[in-house]
Amino acid sequence: MRLSPDLVRSLPAVALHDHLDGGLRPATVLQLCAELGIAPPPIPPARDADGGTDVPGGAEAPTAQDIAEWFHTAADSGSLPAYLSTFDRTVALMQTAPALQRIAREFVEDMVADGVVYAETRWAPHQHTAGGLTLDAAVQAVQDGLDEGVAAAEAAGSTIVVGQLLCYLRHLDPSDDLVDLAIARRDTGVLGIDLAGPEAGFPASRFAAQFSRAREAGIHVTIHAGEADGPASIADALDCGAERIGHGVRLVEDIDADPGATSSADDMAGETAGGTAGGAAGDAAGGAAGETAGGAAGETAGGPAGAPTSTQGSASTPTARFGPVAARVHREQICLEVCPSSNLQTGAAAELSLHAVGPLHELGFAVALSSDNRLMSRTSTSREMTLAADTFDWTLDDLEQVVLTGLDAGFAPAATRQALREDIVRPAFRATREQSAREQSARRQSAGEPDAREPGPRGQAAREPGARGHAARES
Repeated sequence: MRLSPDLVRSLPAVALHDHLDGGLRPATVLQLCAELGIAPPPIPPARDADGGTDVPGGAEAPTAQDIAEWFHTAADSGSLPAYLSTFDRTVALMQTAPALQRIAREFVEDMVADGVVYAETRWAPHQHTAGGLTLDAAVQAVQDGLDEGVAAAEAAGSTIVVGQLLCYLRHLDPSDDLVDLAIARRDTGVLGIDLAGPEAGFPASRFAAQFSRAREAGIHVTIHAGEADGPASIADALDCGAERIGHGVRLVEDIDADPGATSSADDMAGETAGGTAGGAAGDAAGGAAGETAGGAAGETAGGPAGAPTSTQGSASTPTARFGPVAARVHREQICLEVCPSSNLQTGAAAELSLHAVGPLHELGFAVALSSDNRLMSRTSTSREMTLAADTFDWTLDDLEQVVLTGLDAGFAPAATRQALREDIVRPAFRATREQSAREQSARRQSAGEPDAREPGPRGQAAREPGARGHAARES
């Protein structure tokens, strides 16, 4: 079954990793520039049909399409710092309460239009006080916009749960104010705190005291790591109490491929995780159950008892050993908030077929897909799901696994997420799967062929979709 963009967009989705200042509508950028007297991005002069002659007015009157193309091109830099420089343009437009409220409302509208039923938007309040707003006033303006968007969605018959994550920035000095805000607003829309910004050279451990205080107060923590720096950055984030990892794709550097070693499938007692490790880790597949002696040598894919199983492969399956960081993330089922398109722009992957999301999902890691920055990457959560499905030959079961993993790892109260799971997500996937089966059966019958079932998610065959360690966590 081909998972077309329209079909994927019709399915419920979860967006854990979406930056408020990276998701402005191009038309909103133009309108706010005009309202605030800020020059729009420097759009090149327009050209005539053959590209040879400047058309007067091209640079002076950019269109929304021009704005969209400028941000995408400027962000397509191959480095995280260069990618982040494009945010200077959007942050400059987000210094007033009305602008923040509008952008937050439009965030909800765009999530609903994309089929998202659970969304967390993250942003750095410290960057939005240049116009005189206090941190609390800025957070309130965003919350007002989110609440307005949710109310409009409900009035139109749509269901969505939305919350904010407040971001510290790695290159700024640590302070306690965002933890104070998160504690004060834990019951009015703030779901947790994050650490974003340039990763290499700015360790999460600089903010260890803030994260420790947050965790002691019951505030959830996610940290960007493993995008512009390697597994050590992920370990640093986990040591600071991160419950989820933003990106985390360079975790594959801690997975040791050993294509020459094989083990009998019968001897693995069903505890293998099939797969091919791509990207920096090279080619690898699921391995034997249990941990290897010596600790630092890491685990084999499939790791601890209860690890995901796979029905793929032959009687002999190549092995992949996990290093200590990969073993920890796999064992604890730490959710990786993966955003493939932006990773291509920042240089974390050279092309989508080499992106880590394929092997990480196949090896049984907890993977959720999000859009990161919809303006800079010209994408959406459903588009990221479609791209991954096309590239790695995912089925509906694979997509359901990814969506439920994200929902299980969300920071909203467990009862709220459980209701979304049982009332919306699982019924929608079940109905789509049944419709697909009916259509396939009808086609086979008309062709005189026997029925056949669609295979289950890679590396997850023995696990119910979404049955992650996060599911039992209460907020």
